[in-house]
Amino acid sequence: MAQATRPLPVFKYHPHPLDTGVFSDDKTVTCACCQQPTAIYYTNPFYTTEEIDYLCPWCIADGAAAQKFGGSFQDESSVDGVEAEYDNDGEFTGFKNPWPEDRLVELTERTPGYCGWQQEYWLAHCNDFCAFVGYVGWKEIADKLDQFADLQADCYAFGMDYEKLPEYLLDGGDCQGYLFRCLHCGKLRLWADLS
Repeated sequence: MAQATRPLPVFKYHPHPLDTGVFSDDKTVTCACCQQPTAIYYTNPFYTTEEIDYLCPWCIADGAAAQKFGGSFQDESSVDGVEAEYDNDGEFTGFKNPWPEDRLVELTERTPGYCGWQQEYWLAHCNDFCAFVGYVGWKEIADKLDQFADLQADCYAFGMDYEKLPEYLLDGGDCQGYLFRCLHCGKLRLWADLS
C-alpha cells in the first residue's frame, strides 16, 4: 500500500499533527528513513547529526527514524520534571529524570515535535506527558482560562507575569504560546517563549 493512502499513525502526545502544521502535504517527497515516496512529511525539529530532508509519519511513529539516524524529536532534558544535577563543586553531572523509559522514548523518539522560538519544552500533568494542542496567543486562550491546571504557575515557569500575558502573548508574535492538554484530567497547560 502506498504511504499516501495509508491512514496517519496515532501519536499519543501529538494527536493532531496535520492541524498543528508539523506535517506538510504540498508535494510528494522521499522519506530519508524508509526511502518510500510520501505525500505527507515532517517539517519540524529532528535532533541528529545527520542531514535529513524529509521523514514520513510512519517512520516517526514506529521509531525507525530515531533509531536509524540516532536522533530525537524532543530534547529529553527539555521536558517537565527533568532537572540538572551538580556535584558538590557545582560541576554539572547529568540530569535527574523521573520518567519511565517507555514514556520518554515514546515522546522523544516516536512523537513529532513542535517548533519553538527558543528551545521546545514539553509539559506534563497527572504523572504523564501532555498532548501538544497547538500554537496560541492570548486571543486563543482567553475564553479557556477556567480549563487551565494553573496558568499563573505556568507563566512563572516560563518567566512572565500572569498580568502581562494578555498584552504580550500573540500567536506568531514575539511571545509565542504553546498549548498542551493533560491526557488524564483534560486540564490545559501553557508554555511560551520569546523570539
